[in-house]
Amino acid sequence: MQSTLVDINAVAGGGKGTNPKTTLYVGGLEENVNEAILHSAFIPFGDIKDVNIPLDHATGKHRGFGFIEYETKDDAADAIDNMHNAELYGRVLRTNYAQPMKIKGGDKGFSHQAVWADADDWYERAEAEQELEKLEDEKRLKEQKAVSEKYTPKDPMQEMEEAILA
Repeated sequence: MQSTLVDINAVAGGGKGTNPKTTLYVGGLEENVNEAILHSAFIPFGDIKDVNIPLDHATGKHRGFGFIEYETKDDAADAIDNMHNAELYGRVLRTNYAQPMKIKGGDKGFSHQAVWADADDWYERAEAEQELEKLEDEKRLKEQKAVSEKYTPKDPMQEMEEAILA
């Protein structure tokens, strides 16, 4: 029981649903378990908002895991305390807070984003970087010129020519 509490507190943010601490990942599901059975197994710990078991598109069967979203954080924590390493249909369940579904690229991730979607942003950033580099180069050249003029001794012959012409 102590290790379960440490695992719960060690998990940072995350969550497939609307609140990171109310959505649970349940792994190790037997192939006959469906959403109704999963709902029935987890309902004693609090009001359930949603139950989802993703299906494998090729076989039409679930992939051995599911997600349960509770109404409150406390209910989700109670479910983890009681159902992690519990047995359902002869299989040991792994129950923990769900990780965020989105990784990068907006709400749906890169796989749902067109290849050219970032082209305009990339072009604008590249132009801004080039402009910044150009300004930095100009500034550096001005500073070098000022330093070189300050420390470069004048040619005595040139000083005499300037005096004659003046």
